[in-house]
Amino acid sequence: MIQFFNVTKTYNGVRALLGVTLQVEKGEFVFLVGPSGAGKSTMLKMIFREEVPTKGQIYVCGRSTIRMRHHEIPFLRRQIGMVFQDFRLLQERTAYENVAFAMQVIGASPAEIKKRVPEVLEMMGLKGHAGMFPQQLSGGEQQRVAIARALVNKPTLLVADEPTGNLDRDTAWEIINCLQEINNQGTTVVIATHAREIVDTLRQRVIALEKGRLVRDEYEGAYAHAT
Repeated sequence: MIQFFNVTKTYNGVRALLGVTLQVEKGEFVFLVGPSGAGKSTMLKMIFREEVPTKGQIYVCGRSTIRMRHHEIPFLRRQIGMVFQDFRLLQERTAYENVAFAMQVIGASPAEIKKRVPEVLEMMGLKGHAGMFPQQLSGGEQQRVAIARALVNKPTLLVADEPTGNLDRDTAWEIINCLQEINNQGTTVVIATHAREIVDTLRQRVIALEKGRLVRDEYEGAYAHAT
């Protein structure tokens, strides 16, 4: 599903990633941890092909992101759902319209949109919120809309960058439980997070970065090494 081979990324002489090699298999649930500036967001951007490595090779969904031509990038991104800490919803559109927009940009028919969007909103517990605008929703509800938008095109991979960072503890757990359920249905999930309690409780695979280096890759791992 995801393969990094000796990946280095440099911005203006500053190394964001250094010699990272790892592999994420289909159906895995992975936490990506490390302090701010460790390289987590850079790694996610390269999975989504917003960035390419300075050195090394990356394969996502069986395709080399380096060799990918510009017109091929949208086809890769159709296989990837992306969720952000700040939701990134369109404020002038309703929950329904925000989710539908993700289908419209890939050319889905009105009939497909009419069928699929209510299904995903209901799956995310938002059946009664379809006509509400983002400012009318709580932070947790907005994040659920963002996840619905990420899922509506049935991606094989869901990538989340600090999806609980702006949420209170109980709401954060609700969002993580949603992501677990999505994973249980077969979608590969990769989450960059600082949420120590969540990582320590769930004991999933943990990939830890520090100053751009991969320092730990542990199954049934914790946020940090036990002391």
